[in-house]
Amino acid sequence: MLINKLSATDSCDVIVLGGGAAGLMCALTAAQRGRRVLVLEKSNKIGKKILMSGGGRCNFTNYSVEPENFLSANPHFCKSALKRYTQWDFIKLVEQHGVEYEERKHQQLFCKHSAKQILTILQTECEQAGVAISTHCEINSIAALQSADVTEGKRYSLEFSQGINEPRVNHKITCDSIVVATGALSVPSLGGSGMGYDIARQFSLKLTERRAGLVPFMFTDDFKDFCEHLSGLSADVEVSCNGQQFSESMLFTHRGISGPAILQISNYWYPGDDIAINLLPEIRAGKWLCEAKRAKSKSLLKTVLQQKLGKALVAELQRLWWPAQAETALAEFSDQTLITIGERLNQWVLKPSATEGYRTAEVTLGGVDTDGISSRTMEAKHQPGLFFIGEVVDVSGHLGGFNFQWAWSSASAAGQFV
Repeated sequence: MLINKLSATDSCDVIVLGGGAAGLMCALTAAQRGRRVLVLEKSNKIGKKILMSGGGRCNFTNYSVEPENFLSANPHFCKSALKRYTQWDFIKLVEQHGVEYEERKHQQLFCKHSAKQILTILQTECEQAGVAISTHCEINSIAALQSADVTEGKRYSLEFSQGINEPRVNHKITCDSIVVATGALSVPSLGGSGMGYDIARQFSLKLTERRAGLVPFMFTDDFKDFCEHLSGLSADVEVSCNGQQFSESMLFTHRGISGPAILQISNYWYPGDDIAINLLPEIRAGKWLCEAKRAKSKSLLKTVLQQKLGKALVAELQRLWWPAQAETALAEFSDQTLITIGERLNQWVLKPSATEGYRTAEVTLGGVDTDGISSRTMEAKHQPGLFFIGEVVDVSGHLGGFNFQWAWSSASAAGQFV
């Protein structure tokens, strides 16, 4: 697809690399200011990650957005952009287009019907502002122009090839500003790549350590079998690691554990770390079991636990923790044994072997070092006309609409200055 087709020797004001949430938002913001904007997307369609997000309903923002919802080597960097284009600004845009949405747990906002509606908003705004969008584009080179060319309003030359079949059409185009909105390494099947990092290196911007975030854990020990037996079962838990804690649901998979609580804590986990899972976060389990022993002395331990935990989960815990006493009445358990089991229920310490990696990660933690970028404009401090927005930057949000909000906010910031 090529909209408002540009010739191979044409020029424009702004080239946006990447047709995802951040790229499209920046493009429409810049075009509404009268800038001539071209979006180059390498895949066959724009907005793929938008379409698959939130189970096809797109968790597009959150009613409560605070800097504490984001991870970065510089926790203050995100504040300027988030303050100038807020969740309320994007909600207003959604409402202007008549899209129905709903609030879910933790003030998360989702489309009532389809994530396609968010992409349609961005496409419509781009079209009305005159943004040109080209898919199936491969960037071949980017070069900063010499000072003589800059005086004519063009600072960069970009070469790219476009098309589905060989031979592809080659283009060379000049522009005043380039916006890197290429995303990052997460979910390569949806277009994730490290191209944005390569561009940063080319222009001497530093990178922070990158790793998969909002990602399930895997196990290689006996706990993997435990998870396989319970694959598909979920439980509300409290999970902690490295001083961070989240209360949400956990999902057992055939490889390990996932679900919102696990995805959240994965951002704070490093290889070799333990995680602690509280299966009964509202109860002091040891005390409760001792009280149950006195009140229901003839009951089996599994019968009491099934009041709070699923039958299948309790069966697997029994196999793991008290197999020899499976048919033993509570009265025959010592208080200390029940207290020990209760402590495990409240603090089940596990050591993941790894995460599932970028293949299923919802975000990439780390990225282009914010020390080299203006928090007000998203422009590289020592490379005028080069901007970085969205996931490629070292700013990552918690689960709950925060990564989309960072896309909208950082894109709006850049769109005002390109």
